[in-house]
Amino acid sequence: MKPLRRNPGALAVVLHTCLLVLLTIGAPAQDSIKGLHALGPDPALAQKLNLFGQFVGDWQCEVVSVDANGKRTKGQAEWHFGWVLDGRAIQDVWVARDDVSKPNAPISEWGTTVRFYDPKSDIWRVVWAGPRRGSLLAFVARQSANEIVMEVDYVQGLARMNPTDGPPIHRGQWIFDDIKPGSFHWRAVISHDGGKTWQLQSEMFAHRVNSSANKKMP
Repeated sequence: MKPLRRNPGALAVVLHTCLLVLLTIGAPAQDSIKGLHALGPDPALAQKLNLFGQFVGDWQCEVVSVDANGKRTKGQAEWHFGWVLDGRAIQDVWVARDDVSKPNAPISEWGTTVRFYDPKSDIWRVVWAGPRRGSLLAFVARQSANEIVMEVDYVQGLARMNPTDGPPIHRGQWIFDDIKPGSFHWRAVISHDGGKTWQLQSEMFAHRVNSSANKKMP
């Protein structure tokens, strides 16, 4: 997969604009912002949009975080997907607790992702914003065999925007796999050698929740 390539001078503008958009449009589960909610996909793109459209609905997730030494910490999350922006995009809201080993574990992130298909380049463009941790990432996504792979390159902690920046210091991938109607597996991996080797950072085991009986985490 090809890394993101843009004008490095536009990095701050691009990411700042993405953040403003994400914070403006809000959560898909709420139809409180006029023009946000959509009842379904754009019919002209319905087949392509199903790559992420298949996740529309509510999910509960078992979360496992893995540190550099291989220590695994169990958490939990709720994940909600919905159609937005005239059916041309999918937005999700992810609410997580990293460590549930203690009672009443605090929420560690309450973030949102917007995903849309770009027919000109036949790729998905994805922006994730995690306000509690100050996270903002822009990915490109494609189907690869039976997986969905979201990819971003970094230089000195920022998204790599220009080929003249040299080889990326870190290459990240967020991957959906083992996808079934009622469950899927998700993992985040990172490479420090240009994609030759990969290290698992976190994974989630997601299970669909019946919308009529959906309950948020206590």
